[in-house]
Amino acid sequence: MTTHEPPRDDARQATGPGAPGTTPDISGPSTPQVSSTSHTTRVDLTGRTALVTGAAGGIGRACATRLADAGATVRLVDIDGAALAELAELGVGEPVELDLTDLDAAEEAARGSDIVVNNAGVQTVAAVQDFPPERFSLILRLMVESPFRVVRGALPHMYERGWGRIVNISSVHGLRASAYKSAYVAGKHGLEGFSKVVALEGAPHGVTSNCVNPGYVRTALVERQIAEQAEAHGLPEDRVVSEVLLARTPVKRLIEPSEVAEMVAYLCSDDASFVNGASLPIDGAWSSS
Repeated sequence: MTTHEPPRDDARQATGPGAPGTTPDISGPSTPQVSSTSHTTRVDLTGRTALVTGAAGGIGRACATRLADAGATVRLVDIDGAALAELAELGVGEPVELDLTDLDAAEEAARGSDIVVNNAGVQTVAAVQDFPPERFSLILRLMVESPFRVVRGALPHMYERGWGRIVNISSVHGLRASAYKSAYVAGKHGLEGFSKVVALEGAPHGVTSNCVNPGYVRTALVERQIAEQAEAHGLPEDRVVSEVLLARTPVKRLIEPSEVAEMVAYLCSDDASFVNGASLPIDGAWSSS
């Protein structure tokens, strides 16, 4: 069963066409006050500064929390200032309210980062002939140009220190295509290529660059899509998950954001120093089918 939805503008976006926010002083260290949690991977990022885009919710929030748990000072970048303030009150990191389509500001915000997690993204679903050109341009600016500018801003510091970790939250759509998602698929494929180039250039400097490729992750956006598809197809929500969203996924469940964050934490560790230029699926064998 396939779906063909009209263009959507309500995808979780760390950035979007709103007015750029201001960037607060992000130079000073802070000690995360997050609660101690048992994790599969033991990672010590004490003394490291991590920048996470799209940090206000979903995968970004999980990654920010996980890296803070590992001892990193986290810069929380998102257009949703209220959600960032909530995370900051929990001791997860330092809020940087920012529209990442402001490319100069995006590059400036990344300076001094030891770790970059490029996570921000949006989705619009439409046939190619109906796809709004301005929306296509926005998605590529947010999901390809902005990561380029963020990494460009971070690399001088990483090279100077001889250590750096860049993790790009790609998607199974960075490895496979789906109809009606031309901009998203193009953006993720572009991010994949960019990540590999950075891996080659950064290797002599102790910098790694990798992609993580999740399938459908349990986020507020996805759960809203499930409800909408259930109504549109007249199906129970559990059948929407198994027959619509996960039609090509052998493991019939949604991925939890914490599962993605655990992979990200490992890639940021010293133990992952030889994992470089990789694309690592977390997709329940979707990309193998």
